[in-house]
Amino acid sequence: MVGMAAMRPSQMDSAYNWFHRLVALACLVLGVVYWIRLVGFYPGFLWRFDLMPIQWKIASIVLAVLYPFAAVGLWLLASWGPVIWFLCAGAEFVMFGPLAGYFGSRNELLLFHLAVAAVYIGFRVALHLRKRRARN
Repeated sequence: MVGMAAMRPSQMDSAYNWFHRLVALACLVLGVVYWIRLVGFYPGFLWRFDLMPIQWKIASIVLAVLYPFAAVGLWLLASWGPVIWFLCAGAEFVMFGPLAGYFGSRNELLLFHLAVAAVYIGFRVALHLRKRRARN
């Protein structure tokens, strides 16, 4: 019975896994939003692919593919999931930060990415410290 208890994940591990899954759902939503842009389902200004400027065409295609890929990796708790999310977040930081003149600004999305990155770093530091204490 002691072996089974040792195999059970800690509360921090469970919280970390749920955090990954919540970010995965957000990535799926963001991926669907970019796919909506590509297929022209949304009746907004320049939301159809054939009417988009070239910078939006490139960004929409890349993020429409990468966000669902990141969602799968995060949901499966794969090590590459956060890496793909980081690529998506970095692309959007460049789009809506320095290149806001071309893409517009979406400060709430940038704040979301910053919050996710801060929580992720917090989890990684806490897990590293716990592992280091367990070794000593």
